Amino acid sequence: MMKFTALLFAGLMFFATQASAQSSSSNERVKYQYKKYQKFDFEDIAIEGDTGNPGDLSIASRYQRKFKNKLPYRVNFNPEIARAVERVR
Repeated sequence: MMKFTALLFAGLMFFATQASAQSSSSNERVKYQYKKYQKFDFEDIAIEGDTGNPGDLSIASRYQRKFKNKLPYRVNFNPEIARAVERVR
């Protein structure tokens, strides 16, 4: 029964494709024509809306401050290193 159903389905699909192929294959060729020139009249276009102030979006330049280092300058950290090694032992 399953083979019969599969054969029937395949036959219907074959005939359906043949029928659609015959109807679409005609001797008429479709010819497309595109516009060669199109004119835009920008003076006739009216644009409505609000204009913003560009000063609202800009960033004012400011003085660059130099900060002092609050940590004291150290030549070496030998005492701290020696204490750390003592703690590990």
